[in-house]
Amino acid sequence: MFSNILIPVDLADIARAKDNLKRAAQLLDNKGKITLINVVEDIPTYVEFDLPENYAAKHLVQAQDHLENMVKNEGIKAGFDILRGKPGSAILDFAEENGVDLIIMASHKPELMDYLIGSTAARVVRHAKCSVMVIR
Repeated sequence: MFSNILIPVDLADIARAKDNLKRAAQLLDNKGKITLINVVEDIPTYVEFDLPENYAAKHLVQAQDHLENMVKNEGIKAGFDILRGKPGSAILDFAEENGVDLIIMASHKPELMDYLIGSTAARVVRHAKCSVMVIR
């Protein structure tokens, strides 16, 4: 059993995140905690210039709303946070800073670029200082 479980959430695949949340609830100690995070990648300045005003701020609010609704609808007690940066690094940093003992994350079918530079799940598995459960 685990006392501090982290679930990185890809908002494009909420169904898998819900499954991961249910799995985390099964693996959690009685007094443990679950935290959902979504990592919003920084937008390069040259791209942000062409986007509508407040695009990044609206995206952050939408991400928070999605996580809040998911926790509420699933009826599982969990906290959530929205992070900014590169997903792999942000997940690893959050896990280490918060004493996470299990990361449960989804993986997708690898594409060509994943073989060349590595997927987020692969980076987390290689560098995490805690257990990682990757669900395909």
